[in-house]
Amino acid sequence: MPANSVDYAADETKAAVNSAAEAATKASADAQRSFADAAKRLERAVTEGIEQIRAQTRAYSDTAGQQIDQAQQYASERIKERPLAATGAALGVGVLIGLLLSAASSRR
Repeated sequence: MPANSVDYAADETKAAVNSAAEAATKASADAQRSFADAAKRLERAVTEGIEQIRAQTRAYSDTAGQQIDQAQQYASERIKERPLAATGAALGVGVLIGLLLSAASSRR
């Protein structure tokens, strides 16, 4: 009988090991599916975020372009109205920039 007990215990142990291996395999497959689903959700969220950023960038770009056009038109009109004042202002800005660059280069 002791041999039968040992065989019985060995069979029970093998069955338990097989059962544990099957459970581990199932848990691994479930985890892989879960990770794959999470990766797909994350990818979808990132893609949607990028699309939103692109749409906002286009809107800001269009608005900035319109404002630059308006500023250019305004400056052109003012220069045509008072060309001498515009020339003097440009000369003053040029002299100021020259002085700043000269001071910066002498500090080195």
